[in-house]
Amino acid sequence: MSSNSNYEEEHTSKFMRKAKESPFVPIGMAGCLAIVAYGLYKLKSRGDTKMSVHLIHMRVGAQGFVVGAMTLGVLYSMYKEYLAPKDPGNASK
Repeated sequence: MSSNSNYEEEHTSKFMRKAKESPFVPIGMAGCLAIVAYGLYKLKSRGDTKMSVHLIHMRVGAQGFVVGAMTLGVLYSMYKEYLAPKDPGNASK
């Protein structure tokens, strides 16, 4: 039982470390899940729209959110790497 607990703890700490390194990945995941949940909620009241068209719109919205979050993440990491003022004390590391 404790090995399962350690396994979950390792993955949780790994996810938290990765989230601190690139904070836009969890934001993209959460946005994707939110759009999918909203699309499933609106599935009942789609009116005369075909199911396939509704699902395509939901997929495009979710993908757009994820691509936007990835783009912001890349721009943020480029800013941190190249444009942000560097601490002279950390230059030797």
